[in-house]
Amino acid sequence: MASSTSSDFVLRPFAGLPGEPDWVALREVVPAATATARTTKEHGARDVVVTTVLPAGWHALHREDGTILLALQAAGATGDTSRYLAAALLEAIDNEPGTSVVLVDLPEPGPRLQDVLDLDVPFEVTVQDGFDYWLDASAERTPELVQSLEEAAGTIIPTVKLDAVPSAYWCRMNREFLRWALPQDEETVIDAISRLQARRASGFAGGKFVGAFRSSGLVVPVWELPRGTEAADLEGPVAEFAKTLDAALADDAPLDANERRARAGIVARQVTLR
Repeated sequence: MASSTSSDFVLRPFAGLPGEPDWVALREVVPAATATARTTKEHGARDVVVTTVLPAGWHALHREDGTILLALQAAGATGDTSRYLAAALLEAIDNEPGTSVVLVDLPEPGPRLQDVLDLDVPFEVTVQDGFDYWLDASAERTPELVQSLEEAAGTIIPTVKLDAVPSAYWCRMNREFLRWALPQDEETVIDAISRLQARRASGFAGGKFVGAFRSSGLVVPVWELPRGTEAADLEGPVAEFAKTLDAALADDAPLDANERRARAGIVARQVTLR
């Protein structure tokens, strides 16, 4: 895959990586999680802990114990997020243990994550309820450090990754929601949900479709759920709804008048994150 500069715009920067929708979800809607990755042999075959955030806005960290961490939510303003993250990752690998990385600019062309990571290694996500994984096992846990970790954990929105379908995350804020990152083209997803919305078939488990985020070239539809709904309550209903959604995604017929009206409403409420 060709190298790029930070100014080259890439609509889907994570396309071609295992688990593209989960990369988008961890970058945008999951507060605390880690996932598995590994660099290619050319780049040392190093295991990488991909995470949502690191302390102090670091882009990457080479921990004292040798673990490499890469933060998705810290990437700066750039046309190609994949290029930016690859630069942070490679710098962290080159740095001495105990060193953090904060990138400022990317003036030169360079490799992207798709060039640096082994694409046969699955992107397996673990949602976290705290940030203890920032530290290696031998790190001294002073009272100040423990307090800092507890304060950071206190900001985490309760989140659970569903098992029934890929890249779907239940969360509890003022009430419960499901946010589901989908791998299909943006227009295909919006058309499919418009078809379901027009025939009042876009909800499940007593919940209703309320809108969608657009990020990194993918769509993340959002459903508001009945108050008190737990993640476990959704597994069966979401699995059933996935069949209905798949049929709508496969339908390439032109939208009828009702579906077009539904689509206009969805697009008007759509939020672009980045």
